[in-house]
Amino acid sequence: MKKIFLTSLVLVFAVCLISVPGDAHAAKKFKGKIGGGPTGGTFNTFANAMAVFVPKNMDNIKLSAVGSGGSVENVKRVSAGESDFGMCYAVDSALGRGGQLPKDPTKYDKTMAMGFLYGAPAQLVVRADSGIKSAKDLKGKRVAVGNAGSGAAASAERFFRHLDVWDNFKHQFLGYSAAASAFKDGKIDAFWVLVGYPNRSIIEASVQVDIRLIDVGADAEKYGFYDAYAYIPVEIPAGTYGDAMPACSTFQDATFLCANSGVPADVVYNVMKTLWSKKGMTAMVAAKKTFKSMTLENGFDGASVPLHPGAVKFWEENGKTVPSNLK
Repeated sequence: MKKIFLTSLVLVFAVCLISVPGDAHAAKKFKGKIGGGPTGGTFNTFANAMAVFVPKNMDNIKLSAVGSGGSVENVKRVSAGESDFGMCYAVDSALGRGGQLPKDPTKYDKTMAMGFLYGAPAQLVVRADSGIKSAKDLKGKRVAVGNAGSGAAASAERFFRHLDVWDNFKHQFLGYSAAASAFKDGKIDAFWVLVGYPNRSIIEASVQVDIRLIDVGADAEKYGFYDAYAYIPVEIPAGTYGDAMPACSTFQDATFLCANSGVPADVVYNVMKTLWSKKGMTAMVAAKKTFKSMTLENGFDGASVPLHPGAVKFWEENGKTVPSNLK
């Protein structure tokens, strides 16, 4: 009997030795998806760069960039766990969390912020010889507003509805590259982007067509748009799209890298340590200069939803005080 007991004890001990390290090792492995954005957009560039850089520098994490309509779709997918990470605008994130997205009362409250990436200004592009001088002049025009489900399309609808002109023009849901192509071919009269400048699609359009940016900042101020939504007034510098182009007043949203609340805190923390390292930030800027504002100093400025616990740990370790409403 004693011999049987000792044999059983040895077997149990052996199983423990085999299984515990294996389980612990497996727990450290993580495979995830990053929600990007439309072709030709900055979201797409970041998602692809992140999917390459993080696994290259972290053996236990594998990531893949997946197609997405943009910010609004990412808010929904990340909250649902269909994407583990995603780029989301602050305004879309806040509205989604409160169940206030257009025609959608669902509360997408599992999308959590990680860190600020860049500001995304609204840019309304028309031909230089166009008679369109303000958003109010779009009546009867053909306007591309971004992919359906994108932050660009959502911001366009918010802005133009606020000005009571949304139903007065023919809006087309086209991504940035498709919009630039249609614009060059004369199939649309204007197109709207919500993205860092200079934007590649606008540059593509300006190569063949003389363009102008419409001052949407003046209308945003005049009609109380800033009282209704948490957009920030900014100015696109003169010469951004050609030496002759003057500065243009507009508004911007803040772009955040977000994560699903169910992603382990240590995964989020380690991803951030990799991305916000000197090497990581250099790699992101090499992918696109827009990401130069992704810094430790900017941290989580403009966050509109709570930070992921892994992000809280990261920012507090880097000397940032996280307000109680963001924990």
